Parts: sequence; C-alpha cells; structure tokens
Amino acid sequence: MIAMLMSAGAAFVVTIFFTPVLIRSLRARGIGQQIRDDGPIEHPHMAKAGTPTMGGIAIVLATVVGYLFAHIRRSSIAFATPGLALIALIVGLGFVGWIDDYLGVRARRNMGLRKRGKTLGIVLIAAAFAWLAVAFVHTDTHLSFTQPLSIDLGKVGLFLWIVLVVYAATNAVNLTDGLDGLAAGSSVFTFAAFMIIAFTEFRHPNIYNVVSAQALDQAVVAAAMFGACAGFLWWNAAPARIFMGDTGSLAIGGAMAGLALLSRTHLLLPLLAGLPTIETLSVIAQIVSYRGFRKRVLRMAPIHHHFEVGGWSEFTVIVRFWLFAGICVALGVGIFYADFLRHGLDLG
Repeated sequence: MIAMLMSAGAAFVVTIFFTPVLIRSLRARGIGQQIRDDGPIEHPHMAKAGTPTMGGIAIVLATVVGYLFAHIRRSSIAFATPGLALIALIVGLGFVGWIDDYLGVRARRNMGLRKRGKTLGIVLIAAAFAWLAVAFVHTDTHLSFTQPLSIDLGKVGLFLWIVLVVYAATNAVNLTDGLDGLAAGSSVFTFAAFMIIAFTEFRHPNIYNVVSAQALDQAVVAAAMFGACAGFLWWNAAPARIFMGDTGSLAIGGAMAGLALLSRTHLLLPLLAGLPTIETLSVIAQIVSYRGFRKRVLRMAPIHHHFEVGGWSEFTVIVRFWLFAGICVALGVGIFYADFLRHGLDLG
C-alpha cells in the first residue's frame, strides 16, 4: 500500500509542477492544437485553437517517475517483468502519439500520421508488448473475466488477442479525448479500479494464482497512472490550459489494456473503461447506420458531440460523462469483489 501511495503521489506532484513548465515551453515553440472545422458549430471549439498540445508528455514522464520513485524509496519492492513491460508499453505508445502530434502541429492541421502509419505504429508497439507478455511475463493463455475461463487461446491466440485489445483501447481513449478533461478525468476512475484489482491479487495470490511481487508491481504502475492523470487534470480541466494529444491518449489506452491483460480481467475492461467503450460504439453505430442506410443515429459522433449539438454545455457533458464513467467503474469493481468473495468462501 505504501508503495502505491508513493507512486501515485510522486506522479501527481510531477504533473502538477512539470505541466506548467511544459505549457510555457510548448507555447514558446508555437506548438498548439489545430482544431478541425467539422466539430460542433454551435459551440466555441474553434476558440481552443492554439492551446498547447502534447501534454501527454507530462503523463508519461510522471508515470515513469512515480514507478521508479516507489521502487527507490521502498527497496523491498522488486522490479518485476509485468511492471517493466507495462512501462515499456506506455512509453512506446506515448512515442507513437508524440510523432502523430508533432506531425500534426508541423503541418498546421489536426491530422498527424496517416491512418495507416498510426495503425502500424500502435500495432508494432502492441506486438512488442504481446511478445513480452507471452515470452517473459508468461501471461495465462486463457480468456479471462475476473478469473481465467475455460477458453484457452494458446500462445499464438493470446499474442493476437493482446494486439487487438491494445489497439482497441488506444483508439477508444483517443475518441474520448474530445472535450476538456473528459479523457483524463474518466481515466482516473479506471486506474483507481486497477489499483484495487492488482492490490487484491497481491494480497490473495492463492485465490488468483499469481506471483505476489508481480501483482504488486502492476498495482504500482496503476497508481502511477492514477496520479499522473489526476495531476494532469488540474491543468486540463475546462477551460484547458493544455491538451494531452495522442501522446497522452494512446499511452492511457495502452496502460488500461495492459493492466487488464496482465491482471487477467480482459473481458471486464469494457466495463471498467465504460466511457471509452460507449464512445467507440457510438462511432461504430454512426458509421454503420450512415453507410448502410444513409441515416445518422446521432446528431454527431462521438457521442459527446451528439449532446453538445443537442444543446448541452461542454461542462455539463463532461461532468455527466464523468459520472457515467464512475458508475461503470463501481459496477466493474463490484463484480470483481463479488467474485473474490465467492472464491474466498470456496477456499475457506
């Protein structure tokens, strides 16, 4: 528990004090967000043009610092392969996002890497993480909800499943990052859930059949992401002083996917990340409806723009969507805890 608090606290402090420095540096270099002209015309999104982006740099840096700080200050906490693999995933996806942000700023348009290039970058990092998870972390090859199910994917199947989950999660958070503080605020709930899940697995390795040190290291990573997102939200809340950009959204999405995969809560992730899930489904529904029937099910996708166009203020959308994210996380943690109690009674 102390290691988790240290990790979260250090990451929070880094983002609180480093983000203003980053804002000034980005402004001095003219690195500002380019706003697409196909957004909700009823709301002043165009006024946000020029707001510094690439704020995800602070999130990634704070996560690494928080993770390392917990290990340095608590020598009894050992570095473990799951934690190191997660940090590599977060840094790798953050780098892909940074390239996308940089190219978008340089071209003076809200389009960075081409879609194929961005997809390739995410898939390559996801594949590297999948290789680490299969070959070094020795992740259970069974599909899992709160406990491994009877469906064995095998090593090749697990490798492909990991790539798919990471790719889906990164894009889901990327879609969610459309309003000030929406992605950062909702992510705080999700990483808090993974702190609880990983710490529970650490305290009860006999129930979850895990190595305690590895579960604790995952909890430390989740705590670092929790602190980093919370600290970044201080500056990213409406009206945002800085945007996380793809640097942040890809790193956050990758962290969620990695934690779910290594903590063996693969199928619980859509609920723990309920808001990104709904945002993604809204885009899919809009595309299918329009291309198949030439009709739109939403005024505009993703769904947060649907409510903006419908007359909700940006602040109202953000707060209500945060509440929805919190409810989803509460349900997910409740399901996990109920399963924990059931297995605990069975062992008892």
